[in-house]
Amino acid sequence: MNRDHRNHARPSRRAVLGGATLASLAAATGAGTAAATRGAAWPTEFPLPDGFLPEGIAIGTRPYAYLGSRANGALYRTDLRTGRGEILYEGAAGQVAVGLKADDDGLLYVAGNTGVARVHDARSGRLVTTYRLTEAAGHFINDVALLGDRAWFTDSRDSVLHGVPRGRKGTVRALPLGGDWVQTPDAINANGIVGTPDGRGLIVVSSAPGKLYRVPLTTGHATEITLVGAENVVNGDGLLRIGRTLYVVQNRLNLVSVFHLDARARTATLRRTITDPRFDVPTTAARWRDRLYLVNARFTSPQEPTTTFNAVAVPL
Repeated sequence: MNRDHRNHARPSRRAVLGGATLASLAAATGAGTAAATRGAAWPTEFPLPDGFLPEGIAIGTRPYAYLGSRANGALYRTDLRTGRGEILYEGAAGQVAVGLKADDDGLLYVAGNTGVARVHDARSGRLVTTYRLTEAAGHFINDVALLGDRAWFTDSRDSVLHGVPRGRKGTVRALPLGGDWVQTPDAINANGIVGTPDGRGLIVVSSAPGKLYRVPLTTGHATEITLVGAENVVNGDGLLRIGRTLYVVQNRLNLVSVFHLDARARTATLRRTITDPRFDVPTTAARWRDRLYLVNARFTSPQEPTTTFNAVAVPL
């Protein structure tokens, strides 16, 4: 059942601006200022259905946030302009939605926890296809990043990444993690994942030891990224990269650590941290313009049908 939750263009060297051109420029500037003002008025917090058990959040090319449910794999879509949302996909018994990413082609790639990855239509919520990433029990498909022609999924219980074809059907590629990678028994290992600045590999956070790794797609030979200004990124969960700025959500610490990456992503230097009184175990983050949107998983609170959940926005 759907529920409505309300609660510079470069000038030429010899450009001469006539009166009409100046008027047009003034109008455009005014429109831009008005748009910025409207954006600032957008809500910085919005509710989710009670008992939703969220963990992942994704934002595509339009101002809509998509969130997944650990309770039954449901998907929820919120209009960032109003904070109003609706159930996009009802989910089903035994399904889970953890990390998710929105593709430019209108598809949502969803980490399904229990060894599967799902692909949904972002407009209707329709399930497009399901990929079985592993047949073994006890695996935790946790997060996903879009890079090149594949969506790459982490498995927090195994030292392997899984690459699913984007926008078409095809075979899944398994990329075992080697090199510096250390798999901690009975712990959350590979979690958040993003592409490197050069687009040739992936950055993966291992939550339990609090380490960042650079992983080339060609070999899977992981290299630990040297942290400067921070001992570790323990409880590292969702990752977000904008250029060479890397945002690491550290869930139970209720903060986001902001690092500057060198050109080859060998070193990450801590620049600052972001925290907010409204954080309640934020797990993943997504960006819209000059804001960072985070979902509160509230892992330290009862995970019951009556538990309330929300997402919040903070300035980048």
